Amino acid sequence: MINFILNENPISTSCNPGMSLLDFIRYEANLPGTKVGCREGDCGACTVLIGELADGKINYYSVTSCLYPIINVHGKHVVTIEGINLNEKLTPVQQAMADNAATQCGFCTPGFIMSFTGFCLNSENPSTQKAVESVAGNICRCTGYKSIERAAADISNALQNKDLNNPIGWLVNKGFLPKYFTSIPEKLKQIKPFEPDEENSTKVIAGGTDLMVQQPDKIYEQKIKSTYNINLPNHITISDCTCTIGGATTVNHLLKNKELLERFPKLDEYLLLVSSEPIRNMASVAGNIVNASPIGDLSVMLLALNAQITTINNGKTRQIPLNKLFIGYKQLDLEPGELIQFITFELPKPKSTFSFEKVSKRKYLDIASVNTALLIEFDNGVITKCRLSAGGVAPYPLYLEKTSTFMNGNPINKDTIANALELIDNEISPISDIRGTAEYKRLLLKQLFKAHLQKVVGDEFEKLI
Repeated sequence: MINFILNENPISTSCNPGMSLLDFIRYEANLPGTKVGCREGDCGACTVLIGELADGKINYYSVTSCLYPIINVHGKHVVTIEGINLNEKLTPVQQAMADNAATQCGFCTPGFIMSFTGFCLNSENPSTQKAVESVAGNICRCTGYKSIERAAADISNALQNKDLNNPIGWLVNKGFLPKYFTSIPEKLKQIKPFEPDEENSTKVIAGGTDLMVQQPDKIYEQKIKSTYNINLPNHITISDCTCTIGGATTVNHLLKNKELLERFPKLDEYLLLVSSEPIRNMASVAGNIVNASPIGDLSVMLLALNAQITTINNGKTRQIPLNKLFIGYKQLDLEPGELIQFITFELPKPKSTFSFEKVSKRKYLDIASVNTALLIEFDNGVITKCRLSAGGVAPYPLYLEKTSTFMNGNPINKDTIANALELIDNEISPISDIRGTAEYKRLLLKQLFKAHLQKVVGDEFEKLI
């Protein structure tokens, strides 16, 4: 049985663990406020909040319920639009949307309200910019967004005196949330840990943000188990110049780790290019790797950072360089049942430069046509370390070994750049698809390589090309 709390009601269900949370909410719980839109995590109409206990406190975050397998809600609090209604009046979030005429047809409105409410629930100092960022994964085809931006400003202003040490209590007192929210932590403590059916469970699913798009029927039919319920780690450990993260670590875990962001300049800028807030709350680092997408953003970054993975299978562990893991299109050097337990990578040193470039039809919330990362170090004008990776130019995320090896020991000058561009052209094998022709991708990667070097050299780069 899967046990959780839906709004203020305890739920115990034997529904297939691969069912999407969206379908359970609408068709099993009969709560139609959560809308069916794209079923791909793009529109945000199905956004709900998930509350999860950590160190005795409950943390809430937004997810797109169409991509959230119900197995992952065991022991958690699920909040839909019905679960924040006060009945006698509108919440300040709902009132801000109404006052600013930030809704027209209304189909997308529940998703916006849930994302804004998730913003209210966090323990950060509020700002209009952060409020706007919280709804980056929500699409509205009617308003033109300016009215929604004005609503975001009003919501942020209403939170200026929020108690960051007790946000839930403060929000309940101010009418942002119903009173039942204060009793949820104790109710969650009473739910026993999930005991998966080891004999009949065939697959492990983490965030599911791509699998639930590509294989929803297959996942629904299988007896899957969750990374949360097999204790796959999701912590981040920094030691000297290396960082080790658990396989179940999400993208937003990385974004919210202050020490990692201090040690890794511009990482937050790069991670914001990966996806929307709800997707970052679900998508795991190990999932991005084993998905083996040729344009996986995190995989491309990790290749340039000389990442090593530690796998576990029946209690036995082994280490594999990430650049040896990918062996073909959607093919990995992993045995059946072998899971990525940890990912370890080099943190950029003060004397090194890490750069990530991505070109897509939209700057944010889109799949790359080509993406690439570069880690480079110099000593007296000579390159002492170079690691170049790219996506969208091969059947899998590619470490450009020949180009990287050539760059080591050379200065950045016209000859070095010209030879490197020729090597890049020989190492890649792009194909034409919906995101561009093969010729376009070849040209694009070479231009992005120049963009990497321009970050290092600065204004002097123009003299070298």
